[in-house]
Amino acid sequence: MHRHARHAQHAQTRTRERRHRLAHEAARLMAEGGLRDYHQAKLKAAERLGIHDDASLPRNREIEDALREYQRLFQKDGDTLTQQCREAALRAVTFFSAFEPRLVGAVLDGTADAHTAVSLHLHCDDADAVSRFLDEHRIPAVLRSRRLRLDREREADFPVWVFSAEGLTFDLTVLPLDILRQAPLAAVDEKPMRRASAAQLRQLLAEAEIQSYELRR
Repeated sequence: MHRHARHAQHAQTRTRERRHRLAHEAARLMAEGGLRDYHQAKLKAAERLGIHDDASLPRNREIEDALREYQRLFQKDGDTLTQQCREAALRAVTFFSAFEPRLVGAVLDGTADAHTAVSLHLHCDDADAVSRFLDEHRIPAVLRSRRLRLDREREADFPVWVFSAEGLTFDLTVLPLDILRQAPLAAVDEKPMRRASAAQLRQLLAEAEIQSYELRR
């Protein structure tokens, strides 16, 4: 092999190894330190490992894969936690059924940890309806906002209601009804977010129950 080509291949291998190390360190920081922001975890991991070239920075999807692997290896109760959060999410989805709720985020993706909020998207053209509903049921909630990308060209800020129940944090983003047709883009890979309705969530829980039963046999 020509020396220049061999050098280029060696450099590529080193970059790939660095990306792998960074993805796993960022995943560890997210799993153990409660970091939820991929970009922040990535930069912190690079600082810790002393890696400063942009080519070595892993994609968000690589970190998410490493996070799943970390939780599978080191957090044996991760499946139980995910199952508990999904059961709580189903109760919340049922409770907020008037607002076409969808579960999104780490609880749905299976990367939930002790710091994870149960994130729902509620859909309603009357932005104050969710606030009134929370008041009627005497649920004390804090109003925040979140910027979401609706597609490649559009992004906007939406109201988010945050409250605690069952020892968990619930995070409700209120979106217009027409967003039901097309999910906002995920920060991880800029593809439409994965979402689950009540029926899809019940199916997920049933599949996990069957899998758990088969493992115990």
